Amino acid sequence: MTTSQRILITAALPYANGPIHLGHLAGAYLPADIYARYQRLKGRDVLFLCGSDEHGVAITITAEKEKITPQAVVDRYHEMNAAAFARFGMSFDNYSRTSLPLHHDTTRDFLLAFRKRGILKEKKEKQFFDEKAGMFLPDRYVRGTCPVCGNPDARGDQCETCGTYLDPMQLKEPRSAISGDPPVVRETTHLYFPLGEFQDRIERYVKERDARDGWKENVLQYCRGWFKEGLQDRAVTRDLSWGVHIPLPGYENKVVYVWFDAVLGYISSAKEWALREGRPDAWKEYWLDPATKYVAFIGKDNVVFHTIVFPAMLMAWNDGGKEQFVLPENVPANEFLNFEGQKFSKSRGWGIDVQDFLDKFPADPLRYYLAGALPEYRDSDFTWRDFQAKNNNELADIFGNFVNRTLAFAHRMFNGIVPERGPLNDTDNEALAVLARTPQKAGELFEQYRFRDGLTEVMNLARAANKYFNDSEPWKTARTDPARCATAINISVQLTRSLAILMSPIVPSSAEKLWQMLRLPGKAATQSWDDAGALPIPDAHVLGTTEILFAKIEDETIAGEISALGNVPAAPPAAPVAAGPGPVMIDDFKKIDLRVGKILKAERLPKSEKLLKLQVAVGPETRQIIAGIAKHYAPEDLVGKNVVVVYNLRPAKLMGEDSQGMLLAASDGSGKLAIVVPAEDIASGAIVR
Repeated sequence: MTTSQRILITAALPYANGPIHLGHLAGAYLPADIYARYQRLKGRDVLFLCGSDEHGVAITITAEKEKITPQAVVDRYHEMNAAAFARFGMSFDNYSRTSLPLHHDTTRDFLLAFRKRGILKEKKEKQFFDEKAGMFLPDRYVRGTCPVCGNPDARGDQCETCGTYLDPMQLKEPRSAISGDPPVVRETTHLYFPLGEFQDRIERYVKERDARDGWKENVLQYCRGWFKEGLQDRAVTRDLSWGVHIPLPGYENKVVYVWFDAVLGYISSAKEWALREGRPDAWKEYWLDPATKYVAFIGKDNVVFHTIVFPAMLMAWNDGGKEQFVLPENVPANEFLNFEGQKFSKSRGWGIDVQDFLDKFPADPLRYYLAGALPEYRDSDFTWRDFQAKNNNELADIFGNFVNRTLAFAHRMFNGIVPERGPLNDTDNEALAVLARTPQKAGELFEQYRFRDGLTEVMNLARAANKYFNDSEPWKTARTDPARCATAINISVQLTRSLAILMSPIVPSSAEKLWQMLRLPGKAATQSWDDAGALPIPDAHVLGTTEILFAKIEDETIAGEISALGNVPAAPPAAPVAAGPGPVMIDDFKKIDLRVGKILKAERLPKSEKLLKLQVAVGPETRQIIAGIAKHYAPEDLVGKNVVVVYNLRPAKLMGEDSQGMLLAASDGSGKLAIVVPAEDIASGAIVR
């Protein structure tokens, strides 16, 4: 939980080798922006940093294919992605880039300090060399046959077909991506960071931070996996011409490995911000103050670098007795967002880039949709139909509808002036009670990085506001009881103000538009979150012009987007329906108590290929369930999932372990098995009828 009044927030540096797509937004950037905007509303001192990751082999390969310089590649995508982020409403305090001299100097400061103190180890290793090109071949410059799946065009770092991480030496029939010739093996020298020496300290660090700020279970699972395998030394240098050059004898033709320099981009971005502010040392107020709370937002593919590697680098620097950098207090990594049931894929042209999306639709409906679909604990999916439904049925019909009917009524019946609030009745008090508690409830969820649940709380206020308007029936009381009508409209206007503040982290542009419609001083984004439950608009306040807040999206528009996909994956053929046990009476069925549970922990059961041991929260109770799904699900993929549990099943012992229930699952007869997952997030313990 946040106690510090100074918060440093970073979002993973996007690679400047392609445009930002929706999956990137849902992974790291939207959660970070919601958190930053919320913390500013709480009155805290926030520095929100990001920038382009501009080094690495992928960029040099792109440059060679296009016959341009690597600098031209990163210039193109840096500008493109910075513009896309701005259109999306990201509130970075600084968006930097790692090709800046300031960043190169920062990286060399770390490297040379580590070298001088004897931290880095020099090792000789064998590496592929292209004799025709006269150069050592970094991993992605080597192609060959994958030893796992037989893909004949696997990269030297990873097979795109089966996903296996590879070393170039593992490839069968390797060939140079430069000349196409088989490479030879030569010896080269590199510097290594002794990550393994920091394992005990990193394990303690993760445990302490988790106890203090509640790390997400998926992040902890990734960390445990790395700890179990044992941390190994990592090469800090590589034979490449593009990157941060090294002023050491024998390393003139090498550069710093991108994993080492990229994470230091957060520090150089802060330095760039401080210079722009005219206070060159201001970055130290955030990075070197032990009272700062540092939160690093990333996608799951970056967990190891931000929970293990970067903290180890900062520990190594801090051991030198100079500046003492703060370590991440939390690393709330998200899983992946898919697109219409498939993973985003640049090579297959599957997905949609942010700038293309924003050419067709405003940013706020996308922000709202993604905020409600964030892959916080498991992969989620973007579909065009669901996007349309969320925009039309929630943003327009709930939030927008309440704003429009309230302000339009105030203009029509009270000449655009907030009427006097009189004595309150039970209906008024009930609505105001929801208003008073929503900032605290939603805020607590945002503090826990549960942005989907926080948004639900705020939208529940919008739902309650609509109910209040309906129950108050001002269209009737305008004739029969004008004072009662005036009170209802006064409170409704106060509710629109509160929603503008509470929704501003999610839909900032629309919140400001609403603020102008209310003709209130300042901006929604500069108000106090804690005061969002108050009623400060005075009687007789003059309102501004009312506009439609959210336009509905027509079926034809969405049909066009779906049609443009061309290759939406077809549904698999239906499996034959197995013969059932025959009809049962409704009274028999009622004997089965089905409830929603949330999987908190999952692990394999020793000596069993089929069984997983699960800890499942069912309401306030946590139950252990032994489930025969180990051949169909990896334990780490289950954590955070909602499932349906047979709650009143007689307890049993399986492989010596207690099992207090059973999960519902479906099987089509082909050997495939899928657990039953509720279509919508619903509270643990909810009864399934």
